[in-house]
Amino acid sequence: MWLQLRCGLEPRTLAALAVVLVAAAVFAVVHFWSARPQSVRAPDPVSEGAHAPESDPRMDRGVDRAGTPDPSPGPPPTGGPGGRIVVDVSGKVRRPGIYPLPSGARVADALRAAGGVRTGVDLTGLNRARVLMDGEQVVVGAPPGPQTFGATGGAAAGGAAAGAGATTGPVSLNSATVEQLDTLPGVGPVLAQHIVDYRTKHGGFRSVGELREVNGIGDRRFADLQPLVRP
Repeated sequence: MWLQLRCGLEPRTLAALAVVLVAAAVFAVVHFWSARPQSVRAPDPVSEGAHAPESDPRMDRGVDRAGTPDPSPGPPPTGGPGGRIVVDVSGKVRRPGIYPLPSGARVADALRAAGGVRTGVDLTGLNRARVLMDGEQVVVGAPPGPQTFGATGGAAAGGAAAGAGATTGPVSLNSATVEQLDTLPGVGPVLAQHIVDYRTKHGGFRSVGELREVNGIGDRRFADLQPLVRP
């Protein structure tokens, strides 16, 4: 009543002011109570083994939780059946014959298996670092000079050629040089180089039929060369 008479406030305004003051007092009390300092209890010590995951005995045996065994590395890959190849070593070697060799063996390994080459044999044109293939023949001591062929595609047997010691056998696709391949009918220096490039890229010729895959050799040219060459 004194405030109403002093300030000239109406009863409705006075009631609203009283509500605001009461609400402010309640907010101040709650804020003070929540901000008071409190004691904190230290956590209990926990041992390291309390939460360690239990080991699954199946994991120790190489089996996962789904029951699938872990993949194990298999044996190293081999280049042929059983990791072995068989080659025929002939010509001027100490022990010509057929020899089993490890897969990936080279011409030099085949020569050692045959007891080595004979004394004074010229190895020009024989690539001793070439990797061998199963079923391949290695001829040692073949003259590196060009071979002479007749018009019919067979080896020439003229008396002059025989007297000069010219080679009359088929040309080896795996050991012939570009110059030797150039002597074949229908084969020039470019095509001879294509044959050598194919041999280098694919590791040699496994059969005469692979000659069809060389760039520049069609069916007709292959028919002419087939009786004149060998792997």
